[in-house]
Amino acid sequence: MNPSFAISVRNLVELVLRSGDLSAEFRGSASAIEGIRAHQRIQRQRPAGYEAEVPVQVRVELAGVALDIGGRIDGVFPDAEPVVIEEIKSTLRSLKEIEAEPNEIHWAQAQCYAYMYARQEGLAEVDIQLTYLQLESERTLTLMRRFEVDALAIFFDDLVARYRQWVQWRFDWSRVRDRSLAALPFPYGAYRPGQRDMAVAVFRTIRDSGQLISQAATGIGKTMAVLYPTLKALGQGSTRKVIFLTARTTGRLAAQTALAELADAGMRLKWMCLTAKDKICFSPDSACSPDECPYAKGFFDRLNPAILAALDHDALERDTIEHLARDFQVCPFEFSLELVDWSDCIIADYNYAFDPTVRLKRLFEEGGRHDTLLVDEAHNLVDRSRQMFSADLNKQAVLELRGALKQEQPRMYKALGRVNAWLAALRKRCQEAGGTRVDADPPQGLVDRVRAFLKMADRWLRLNEPKAYRDGLLQFYFDSSRFVRVAENYSKAYATVAEARGRDLRVRLFCIDPSDQLIECWRRCRAAVFFSATLTPVDYFQSVLGISPDAGRLDLVSPFPTAHLAVFAATGISTLYRRREISRSAVSRAIADMVLQREGHYLFFFPSYEYLSMIRETFCDSHPDVDVIVQSSDMDEASRERFLARFTDRVERTLVGFAVMGGIFGEGIDLKGECLTGAAIVGVGLPGIDTERELIKAYYDLNGRRGFEYAYQYPGINRVLQAAGRVIRSETDRGVVLLIDERYAQRRYRTLLPANWQVRTLADLSRFKTLLNDFWDHSA
Repeated sequence: MNPSFAISVRNLVELVLRSGDLSAEFRGSASAIEGIRAHQRIQRQRPAGYEAEVPVQVRVELAGVALDIGGRIDGVFPDAEPVVIEEIKSTLRSLKEIEAEPNEIHWAQAQCYAYMYARQEGLAEVDIQLTYLQLESERTLTLMRRFEVDALAIFFDDLVARYRQWVQWRFDWSRVRDRSLAALPFPYGAYRPGQRDMAVAVFRTIRDSGQLISQAATGIGKTMAVLYPTLKALGQGSTRKVIFLTARTTGRLAAQTALAELADAGMRLKWMCLTAKDKICFSPDSACSPDECPYAKGFFDRLNPAILAALDHDALERDTIEHLARDFQVCPFEFSLELVDWSDCIIADYNYAFDPTVRLKRLFEEGGRHDTLLVDEAHNLVDRSRQMFSADLNKQAVLELRGALKQEQPRMYKALGRVNAWLAALRKRCQEAGGTRVDADPPQGLVDRVRAFLKMADRWLRLNEPKAYRDGLLQFYFDSSRFVRVAENYSKAYATVAEARGRDLRVRLFCIDPSDQLIECWRRCRAAVFFSATLTPVDYFQSVLGISPDAGRLDLVSPFPTAHLAVFAATGISTLYRRREISRSAVSRAIADMVLQREGHYLFFFPSYEYLSMIRETFCDSHPDVDVIVQSSDMDEASRERFLARFTDRVERTLVGFAVMGGIFGEGIDLKGECLTGAAIVGVGLPGIDTERELIKAYYDLNGRRGFEYAYQYPGINRVLQAAGRVIRSETDRGVVLLIDERYAQRRYRTLLPANWQVRTLADLSRFKTLLNDFWDHSA
């Protein structure tokens, strides 16, 4: 049986026939929505007997491959003589321009549909009707041509023949890839304890089109335990693509390293990393226009040769994509998006899968049901999904843009005035309520005013006029579009939070429970694997992330000897907010006892910068001879790198780093060997009390869940576990974890700690030094 590949009519036509510039034409969300509605309106206006959204498909044999070409015809007039095939297009161009310069891509798409329908129905000739709706004027233009089916067959066959090289490549590549994956050995020779169990569970999950949630302790080798079996499943045809989703650079680097090691072991795989547009753009100070950017001018003329050159590479990392983009003079970001279609494995940030405003349509809305999602560090998805499904609008931003538009755009100026007036009235109500106001319903009056402004802005932005205020208008347009989009998806899982801040006001459509929207994301893929070192308790993550009740579960403890890690709980110290001033001396003494017993590198984690500063001051006053570095709230990337660079594998004198839980040093850093001797974690990690956390608590209480646990305790304990996980990173590491808080004596917190931790409770610290000395003596 010949292998088969599928392609849509639209993608076939565009790939073979595209040419010219990367269009600078603005296509906002408003015009996209208008286009869909206009499309449907025209279909409803057609006479009885008209058939809308007619599916067609044809299979052709090409280079020993079965090629399935399919799509949906916008409309068919089956009772006409001859039958009329209609293709409907919404447009921002003038109808006179279209009539003078017909779009050959549109005609080609319609000709393919007409041929496929005629072949299916045994027709000798058909009429093709292209109907254009101009979104500004709502006027239509109808273009009609009659075609003999024999002529359509010649056109279609020629189009398919020109696609032959691409089909041939897919066929040849799939054989090379699948053979290599079938023979691919596990790259490390032997599995670590627990690693094979994880790999087997992942393989079965993908084979059976299921879901798996896996908590695997540091040291298991999670990334390889997930990627290796997934690629094995890919080679057996159990999935079409693999999409590795990560929240942090460290996750991306781990995936790249694993793929490089598999390549060294014989793997052939086309894989790529998606880089954000603002990081990869060659002309950041130019507009995305062929008039200003040479990489947009003639982009489509050079795109296909650039893709063919890229297919000579297995690893399409950022450097490779940039190098090819410069060689072929194509926009690197748009080029990378095109390469998604030709890659077997894509490494990308969560946003590309879940955020409705930037989600990759080609992966997650067009045929992605055959793909597998690997969600790295899945504990991060809880807060990230809430963020991605929420939206903000700020009064000050409205005022600033309004001022910029006053002289040249009076209509938009007035529209923003109506938005500002609504916000001013709400600010007054917020101030009367003490500064914050929460509503269960969406702010419909505000949404209507913002939508009216968006319609005006959309029309002006289409003109692509180079004005000083254009960038500001564009940014506000996208922010406002997101606000309206979220409002349209508003449900009982949302709340509207308005906060007055002096003369400013923030209105936030806050997603309390992201599970329903995430469920829709999981429905767009074949299988999904969620993995992290901290998914405690599993029921909490399964609920909030919308993971199927039928999902498999795996909980793998650390493969390293338990004797290598000493865990102490100082339960005689209260770190409750109201007792922090009282506790400062006791906390300072506890961490001093820890570092003075053994020269080394230590990290101390605190629930807030305020508490951190308090303890640091006391500690430094008492121990001025100890080197101290401190995380600040405004650290840039260079500052973060300098902080971590101090934690070398060579200990010359004791170094103490003060950091916050849940921050950049609380997870995702790998300090092996002597780089980190121990960590002290002050508190139980509870997020600060604020309006949104209280909304989460109330929501889950109302829905029969444990609101405090969902809003505070479970997120907090995962911060603790992530921070503690920095200490033991390899089989040779030895280290100490000190938990400081009286609540670690309570069962509700103690049961959430890893089962293999042998926690020694210290009601007071009188024996702490002795126990530490004993541990280090036995670890020598």
